[in-house]
Amino acid sequence: MKSARKSLFIITLSVIALSMFQCRQKNDKPVNVVFFLVDDLGWTDVGCYGSSFYETPNIDRLANEGIRFTDAYSVCHVCSPARASILTGKYPARINMTDWLPGRKDYPFQQYKNVEVNQQLPFEEITLAEALKSRGYATGIIGKWHLGEDPSGPLAHGFDFHVPEGWNKGWPLSYYAPFRLSGFEGEEDEYLTDRLTTEALKFIDTNRDKPFFLYLSHYAVHDPIEGRPDLVGKYDKKLALQQPGLTPPYILEGNPDADSRITPDERSTLLNEKGYEGYSALPGGTVKIKQRQDNTHFAAMVESVDESLGRVVSRLEELGLAENTIIIFTSDNGGMAAANFGNPARKIDPDKLDKAFSTSNLPLRGAKGWLYEGGIRVPAIVKWSGIKSPGTSCRVPIVNTDFYPSILEMTGAALQPVQHPDGKSFVPLLRGKNEIDREAIYWHFPHYSNHGMQSPGGAIRHGNYKLIEYYENNTVQLFDLEKDLEERQDISGENPEKVNDLRQMLHKWRKDVAARMMQANPDYIPNSAPAPQTR
Repeated sequence: MKSARKSLFIITLSVIALSMFQCRQKNDKPVNVVFFLVDDLGWTDVGCYGSSFYETPNIDRLANEGIRFTDAYSVCHVCSPARASILTGKYPARINMTDWLPGRKDYPFQQYKNVEVNQQLPFEEITLAEALKSRGYATGIIGKWHLGEDPSGPLAHGFDFHVPEGWNKGWPLSYYAPFRLSGFEGEEDEYLTDRLTTEALKFIDTNRDKPFFLYLSHYAVHDPIEGRPDLVGKYDKKLALQQPGLTPPYILEGNPDADSRITPDERSTLLNEKGYEGYSALPGGTVKIKQRQDNTHFAAMVESVDESLGRVVSRLEELGLAENTIIIFTSDNGGMAAANFGNPARKIDPDKLDKAFSTSNLPLRGAKGWLYEGGIRVPAIVKWSGIKSPGTSCRVPIVNTDFYPSILEMTGAALQPVQHPDGKSFVPLLRGKNEIDREAIYWHFPHYSNHGMQSPGGAIRHGNYKLIEYYENNTVQLFDLEKDLEERQDISGENPEKVNDLRQMLHKWRKDVAARMMQANPDYIPNSAPAPQTR
């Protein structure tokens, strides 16, 4: 049952909304909100963020008409925590949703057990959808939920409408019809991203005469990596005309918290040794990270998402709603440049690499599932009529807890800091300011990731400095992102005072949000990672 605090909050918002409505002129319609969320889209997977292979003219146009954030972050390098934070304005640790759902099982090679997380978004949370619904907004989610199974689906958390209703998992079975998503089959030869967009357009048409909140949460570009055939053909031809890249197709990445950590020089030289030639969890806890954007199926998926945004914007323009609609475009975490080793024994067939490695996050290090920038830095673009200087970029760091208070402020609602304590409105940045009132951004991941053999850990970004702390052996890394965006130079040894200061801030924050820490694994067997197996 929802708490009394939640009911009182919604009643209060409704009274405020009624008062504001009575003061409005008849032609003063509240602003609409389109939140366009892509799954696993890396920071450099769109043209305006640096991709020269993937074609994204509609996303690039949005950046030219809005503001592009260069230092936007996800609160987590996997999806469910990020999505919970968007809808609640809270860090995942505060609501104990720090891993994807249902989460990875424990293995004997782990020194610690994964923290057990909430398997659904807590009912007492007043979501962004509920806050807007209480102000008279029609609320619809098209696509991915991944914040709990029924009865804690989106219809229980402020959304009036969900497609595909009943499919609350975080991945589709196929992008090609029949989709088999709780009876949502699609028509013959239909592509899932296209069909979801059609459903989004229907939602806009139905609610054109009232304020609406459209949460268009695409499954793309999450695996299975299945591009629309016509676009795959286009990129096959494009790739065939390109000169081979100068960068190697893959590079090794190790676990900096391990006794057998590899040096920067070894990351490339070990690739030539026989023991490292496969695509699995390799000796010393190393894995391979994709270094080229040359996956034609993935490129096709990216362009289909771009087409989706273009269709939405076109419909808003046709209906005369474009100038009265906020559009936010972002991703839930970094790109899948590292394969998914949910089973540490997995061995990937060399003929099927494009199904396991989506993209490259260069110049960023790491990938989805990592605390390096490649796992947590994401594209973020905002278009709104209140932007002072459209077509510009902003280097002030923001994080996805900020969307909740920012949307409230842009729609004219009062902020609710008790509900979104970890979010800061970035509206001042849209209006031309160059700072917001934030001390630091924090991360906490008390789990073993599927996408690499790294230890669990946490991180803090304070100014240009970023500290990563690993939980198995208490190893730390320190980077100056202003000078070293690629995170190649660990400067922790030369800056012990800075390490100490940031570590204390991180520990204090964990205490403040009641972050759960890992417990020793009673079934731990050292050096017990399974031998690779073909899959």
